[in-house]
Amino acid sequence: MFGMLPFDRSDSNIFDTFDNFARDFFRKSNADLPAFRTDIRDTGDSYVLEAELPGFQKEDITLDLKDGILTITAQHGESTEQKEGGYIRRERRYGSFQRSFDVTGIEEGGITAAYESGILSLTLPKAKPAEPEVRRIAIQ
Repeated sequence: MFGMLPFDRSDSNIFDTFDNFARDFFRKSNADLPAFRTDIRDTGDSYVLEAELPGFQKEDITLDLKDGILTITAQHGESTEQKEGGYIRRERRYGSFQRSFDVTGIEEGGITAAYESGILSLTLPKAKPAEPEVRRIAIQ
């Protein structure tokens, strides 16, 4: 009973350390990696969304807007080969990140994007509130 933690195992028993390491190592996958970081600022008449995408080229990033949902997708593939002496080393790295944002209340036609130094900046202008129509009715 000592050393029990709710919903998690404790590594306090020295004999279980390797078992816990192996279990945790193989349980982890790319699905556990966090998506790219974003900051959203309110500038008064618009929002500025900044997404950290280091190591990507502008061509690796796509922005899709459908039914009031903005989706940012970044895909990267890299392959290197190095030969030294009798050893050959090949490394491949592929990755894909995707995040979606609800852009309700945004003027969709005015969205602009720029990518510089690993930061994707989107300017999302706020939609003007619809003013109610006033109609005068003539008295007869």
